[in-house]
Amino acid sequence: MITIYVYQKCSTCRDALRWLDERKIPYQAKAIRETPPSVAELKQALAFLGGDLKKLFNTSGLDYRAMGLKEKLPTLSENEALALLSANGNLVKRPFVLGEDFALVGFKEPAWQACFS
Repeated sequence: MITIYVYQKCSTCRDALRWLDERKIPYQAKAIRETPPSVAELKQALAFLGGDLKKLFNTSGLDYRAMGLKEKLPTLSENEALALLSANGNLVKRPFVLGEDFALVGFKEPAWQACFS
């Protein structure tokens, strides 16, 4: 079963959940703001995403901008970046999906279709 981290007020997250429901794909949903992914989960996703830390960040989010992460992110170590993400779910790109052998960030239907077919 996959784990999907979502924010209920996010229309993209609702679209992703609807997409999974329509295809009867079982999942465990978690509230990303209240229970952000752990450092271990983020490391696992990072490995599946080719090691690109920026892919894990919600770069259009208010917290990302308020913290000046566009400028700071290139100077952060991987451990610092992952600790930041695991402490603040608003910084994580959503929906954030973790399966046994894949990770997805954001909802782009072609990528999801390829992953679940």
